[in-house]
This record gives sequence, structure tokens and C-alpha cells, in this order.
Amino acid sequence: MVVALVAGAMVRLPELDLRPMHTDEAVHAVKFGTLLETGTYRYDKNEYHGPTLNYCTLLPAWLASETNLMQVTEGTLRVVPVFFGLGLIVLILLVWDIGPGPAAVSAIFTAVSPAMVFYSRYYIQETLLVFFALALIGAAYRFLLGGRSLWSVVAGICAGLMFATKETWLISAGAMGIALLAVLVLRRSVVGRPEIGRYVRGIGLGLLSGTVVAVLFFSSFLTHWEGVRDSLLAYQTYVGRAAEETRHGHPWYYFLQILMFWKGDHGPVWSEATIVLFAVIGIARTFRGKGKTGAGKDLRIFLGLYACLMLLILSVIPYKTPWLVLGVLQPLILLAGYGVSVFLGWLPQRLKIIGIIAVALLAGHLGWQAYMANFKYYDDPANPYVYSHPTDDVKSIAGVLDEVLRVSPKGLAVQVVFPGDEYWPLPWYLRALPRVGWWNSVAEDFVATPVILASPDVEPALMQRLYDAPPPGERPLYVPLFDRPMILRPGKEIRGYIRLDLHEKILKERSG
Repeated sequence: MVVALVAGAMVRLPELDLRPMHTDEAVHAVKFGTLLETGTYRYDKNEYHGPTLNYCTLLPAWLASETNLMQVTEGTLRVVPVFFGLGLIVLILLVWDIGPGPAAVSAIFTAVSPAMVFYSRYYIQETLLVFFALALIGAAYRFLLGGRSLWSVVAGICAGLMFATKETWLISAGAMGIALLAVLVLRRSVVGRPEIGRYVRGIGLGLLSGTVVAVLFFSSFLTHWEGVRDSLLAYQTYVGRAAEETRHGHPWYYFLQILMFWKGDHGPVWSEATIVLFAVIGIARTFRGKGKTGAGKDLRIFLGLYACLMLLILSVIPYKTPWLVLGVLQPLILLAGYGVSVFLGWLPQRLKIIGIIAVALLAGHLGWQAYMANFKYYDDPANPYVYSHPTDDVKSIAGVLDEVLRVSPKGLAVQVVFPGDEYWPLPWYLRALPRVGWWNSVAEDFVATPVILASPDVEPALMQRLYDAPPPGERPLYVPLFDRPMILRPGKEIRGYIRLDLHEKILKERSG
């Protein structure tokens, strides 16, 4: 476990600011900025998901003495999913009954899985959701095994935190429920009256604790009760969105392709087939009926059903984003640990050391992919975990505007025009500028500023506004701000225009 934690930290913590902020990350960052600056959070039933990510970010921000969005760094934000990503390794202790060896191997696989590492450095809700899901499974398992009622309270809290993290928690909860019922049917054991009473009390305590936690978060800790209502109304939006094929629509085999074999037009082959194939071995051995019976086997049956159901449900739903694969990958990793022990058990004693070396090399290959995904192909579409990701040009844009700001003694005013609010993640990178206007079009009340950033689509309307609308003698000349095309995201160019007099000041400063 210590080795796994060290390895996991080594590929998660360095250079958290290396990758440009994704659109979703920037949106959540700005949402957090409101909470940090005002102490106010309002749940939106149409966007942004639940509040746990925002509230969990308060602690690292306070520790870093950050009091407003301008002071917040990528490291402050991304250390939150890093913490929960490493926490997934620790949580394996709750399901240690899969076997000490399998649990240890699972810890290593969790530490170096490219997907687990990549999204543990991503300021979105997915890693938190998977963490709370595994914590729920572990706590509920401990209670069902005969543990104290406290475990049912912990399980309820974890369920409430899942609810308060992301609306897709229903998929995980539904898959868990079906898998648990299937295990009970397969066991065909008769539960005595005392046990029934204990289960009823445990379920009651779990529901109560989960409800309290969810209400606290969605009500912004009893200050915004409309958030509780909206947390239920939100499912009208998200159920409809799940059926969309035009937005984030992908074929049914999308997640299998990511896990088994992905090859872009350049770069390496990406594959977590090591985990999937060992998991298949573990599932097959578990369901064959051989080997020891008992709680450990019941747990493996549950995990196998849960993983298969998650994959089935997510594959059927047209709406797919690559980070959803974590919900499938996490139980597969636990089963892969067991699959490794089965594989080594098949080998004669003289070949076991070779088998161990082979498994270590395969784990090393996963670690190498994790390194490549996070430190070389971190914003490259050849990486299967990069999804509609901004390029390093967003950092260049911010750098140019910082240079313009230095020669603007009265502060720099900037207009950004991009149809459909497609200017993200620029609000994050321009957060230090004093005056920025955000537009979907060149509207009637649009006022030209010394610097304008715009989509090529609105350039004709912008030129008409700059040169045809003003009366003669009041038409300032604009020149290109950038010396090369700037790409906001793949297929999304953004152009810059700067007033000539300001541009000349920059040239003078550069030459001086």
C-alpha cells in the first residue's frame, strides 16, 4: 500500500499547472471563485453538477491563503481530485477480503492506471464520485459482514455525498442495487429474524444520514433551500441529456475502445487491456463456482456484476464522455488484482517468479502510459483521455494580454465575442484583467475596447461595427494582436485585434 501511494503521488502531484485548463475545469473554477469570495453557493439544476467539489476546494484555498479567484492557482484546484485519487488506494483496505495479494495488486493498478491518474489531475467531479462509490461499497460490505451500525451510517453518508457530487450517481447506485440483489439470490440463504431487524435499522440509519448530508450540501448548509428542490428537478434535464446523440454522442463500444486499444494518427498505442484481461480472469474464476466460498467470494461476485452492469448501462446511453469510464474501471481494477493471483496460481512453482516479473512489467507499462498521458500528450487528441481540450494557445493568449496590460496605465478593457458561449476556458485565464466583456454576438450595445478577441464567424459583423458604424474621424485603426493563428480548442480558432496606438506602445517597450 505504501509503494502504491508513493507511486500514485509521483505521477499525480508534479506540475499540476502543466496542462491547460479544460472548459469544464474553468467553469467549475469560476463557480468556486464565487463561493470563495462571497461564501455563497447556489446549485444550478441545469449545469455544473453538485456542490461537493466546490466545498472540498475551500480547504486547500484557505491553506494557501487564497481569498479570491485571481489568487487561486491550478494546483489549488487540482490537488482536490489528486487527494481523492490517492484515497482510492487507501479505500482498498475496506475490501481487503478479495485477498491480501489481490488487494495489493489492485492498489498498484489504481496508482498507475492512465485513466485513474489523468482524471485524478482533472478539476471535475468524476474522481470524487468514484471515491464515494467505493467508500459506499466498502462501508456497506463491512456492515453486512456483521459490523456495527456505524458502518451503515458511513455508507449512508457516502451515498449522500455521491448524490451531492454528480447526477450520474444514479447509474452507480442502480448498478450496485441490482448486483446486491443478484448476490442475495445466488446465495439462497435464509436471513433470520434478528438479522432482518439489524438490516432494517441499518437501512434506516443509512437513509437518514445520507439525506442529512445531501440536504446540507444542496441547501448550501441551510441557507438556500431551493437547492434541495432543484436537486430533484435536475433529473428532468439530465435524463433528457443522456439520450442526446448529437452532443457527446459516441458508439456503444466507445469505452471498450478506450480501455482495450486506442491509436491516434500519431503517438503510442494506448491500452489498459492488462487490467481488463486480468479482471476477466478474476470474474471467470469467481463465477465458475470453484475455490473458497464465503464473504470474499460474495464480494467478488458483487464487484463482477457491478462492473458489467456499469459497462452495459454506460455503453447503451448515447451520451458519453471519456471520464465516465472511471466508474467501470474502478471495480475492474479490484477484480484484476484477484485475476493476477489466479494467473500466478496456474503457474508451476518454477515459473512463478517469471509470472511475477511479467505482471510487474505490465504494471510498469501502465505507469509509462500514465506518464506519457500527463506529461507529454496532456492536451493532444492522440491521447484517448483528452477530450475537446484547449491547447497551450490559451496560455499564450493570456501572456500576450498580460503584456498589453503592462502598457495600459488606466487598466485594460477587453471584449470577447464567441457564439454560444464557446469562449471557455478564457474566463479562467483572463481572471486578472480588470474589465472583460463576454458576448455571443456583436450586439447593438457592443462597445469597442482597445483589445477585442473574437471568433472568425463574427469578424464581418465586428468589422462593420468598428469601421462603418462610427462617424468619420472617430474610427480607430485596429491591427492583429497575434502573430500566428490561435486555436482555443480543436476546430475553434480565436482572433485578436488591438488598437494601433496601444500596439505601438507594446512595440516600443519590446524594443526599449
